Amino acid sequence: MSEITRVLKTLIGYLKRPDLYPELGRKIIKNTVNRGNAFKGKEKTNSWAAGKAISQKEAVSKLFGLEIDAFRTDYAEVLKTADQKEKACPVKMGGPGALELIYYACEFTNAKHVVETGVAYGWSSLASLLSLTKRNGTLYSSDMPYLAQDGDQYVGYVVPQSLKNNWKLFRFADKESLPKIFTENSVFDVLHYDSDKSYNGRMWAYDELYKHLKKGGVFISDDIGDNSAYQDFCEKNSIETTVVEYEGKYIGVFVK
Repeated sequence: MSEITRVLKTLIGYLKRPDLYPELGRKIIKNTVNRGNAFKGKEKTNSWAAGKAISQKEAVSKLFGLEIDAFRTDYAEVLKTADQKEKACPVKMGGPGALELIYYACEFTNAKHVVETGVAYGWSSLASLLSLTKRNGTLYSSDMPYLAQDGDQYVGYVVPQSLKNNWKLFRFADKESLPKIFTENSVFDVLHYDSDKSYNGRMWAYDELYKHLKKGGVFISDDIGDNSAYQDFCEKNSIETTVVEYEGKYIGVFVK
């Protein structure tokens, strides 16, 4: 698909959905007036993150006092099936991230309520749900519709049907989804951020999510090297964070 075709399909998709008009307005501003916002402080934060980064295994041990090796063994069949479904999917979205970090954050907190932003295939959703279903907990997910491609039916594609009773999916931008989620549940054990990559989008969401994280809860943000939002947020709130290096990218995680 050419860039012009993609932009036109996206615009038409927005125009068909009045409930998404607020996000359309934000997108226009972000891609015109605030074009540099997505990468604000990127060089500074990549240097900072590189100096702090440890492995996923080290982070889970340090923060949660747990080992990660059993995850791949205990859920080998589930993960194999999920991988096969991703490979067979006709629409390409984001692949799996640091699944053990998410799963063991839920185990560490005995999570019953988890919120995530960004779903795609549903790998992070799967990791959370594998833990949550042990306690009949609920995962609340915010994910924008895929307006430039016919991919909506594949959101959460790798999540088995057997886990979906414990999952509530909100198909709006974070600024519309999160208030709806917080109306249903106000305090969360684990927060996982992987959506709007812009500096302003992150800072708004980080503040909102942090308010709803319980004391002793776990905050996780993917792709913190995109800009300095995560570093600035932690410094503003005097948070001592751990940085995980995973497949060439950086993830931020801390216990509140």
